[in-house]
Amino acid sequence: MDTLTHALSGALAARASAPASLAPRALPRRVAAGFFAAAAPDLDFVIGFLGPVEYLLFHRGVTHSLVVLPAFAFVLAWLLAKLLREPGGWRALYGVAALGIATHIAGDVITSFGTMIFAPLSDWRAALGTTFIIDLWFSGIILAGLAASALWYRSRLPALAALLVLAGYVGLQWTLKGEAEAFGERFAASRGLQGAEVKAFPRPVSPYNWTVFVSDTEAHRFAHVNLRRSEPRPAAPGDGFVAKLDAPYQPLERAQWERRSRFGDSGDERMLAREASGSPALAFFRWFAALPAFDGVGEGDCVAFLDLRFVTPGREYVPFRFEACRESPGTAWRAYPREGESGRVPFD
Repeated sequence: MDTLTHALSGALAARASAPASLAPRALPRRVAAGFFAAAAPDLDFVIGFLGPVEYLLFHRGVTHSLVVLPAFAFVLAWLLAKLLREPGGWRALYGVAALGIATHIAGDVITSFGTMIFAPLSDWRAALGTTFIIDLWFSGIILAGLAASALWYRSRLPALAALLVLAGYVGLQWTLKGEAEAFGERFAASRGLQGAEVKAFPRPVSPYNWTVFVSDTEAHRFAHVNLRRSEPRPAAPGDGFVAKLDAPYQPLERAQWERRSRFGDSGDERMLAREASGSPALAFFRWFAALPAFDGVGEGDCVAFLDLRFVTPGREYVPFRFEACRESPGTAWRAYPREGESGRVPFD
């Protein structure tokens, strides 16, 4: 989830949970504390300056952890009490700081990137995969709840109602995810792909837009679909950015399935790709990637891979692309970012 939506959700949760006995003057401080606390976990973006591998390994780690939450909430409550000049000190803001962090964690768990909620004890990533990382409907519900709370500032009912609608919206997305996976299972059965793994990931613009993957040990087959559309909506000249993002998603009856190999298609290519993929240099990628796929062979012994989870129609840039290279057969593989062929710096 984007940081602004996180912050706004923290403000909404702070207003919804404000006790009736809270003094009117204290309410703005509480809402502000919820806003900043819910944004704070994304301070770990600084890890990106260390490199792309460090970002994958540690982003959404300890700052997004339920294990670390109590201590993190104390630090934030202390800082916010100073910044907001809270007369009651950190104790008055500890609960709302903890709520803000928890709201942030929940907002990230519903996306498909994954969140290490038990860091540093475990690097397991929780990911429901119901909601695209930037969901305008999700953000809009929060904004509507905050606007209504400002109009009826004496009552917390507008904020509570908005949170209920938000929960219902995510529940709808969970149901739609099941529909998308069922569509993938029907495709797998029709093609005799026994034992294939079916996954569905949310896409932008509409909660009905999904990319469905049917994967076996050799390849991924996928289709961009809209679960409620009866006719295609091709992009037309003059269409805006949103319309262009929405256009690739086809009705189920007209789904266009594509195939992407895990290791390439030719014999020599596949042998090289399998060796590179299984090398220690790409251990971090094997841990992270949900849908690893072959992304080409470069000059010399260089093999590139990407995670199809992050391939979005209408978006040219694909994040988290890496390649492994070696000087000659028998030498060690080294990992590089897939950002061009010149000036590459290995990770290890």
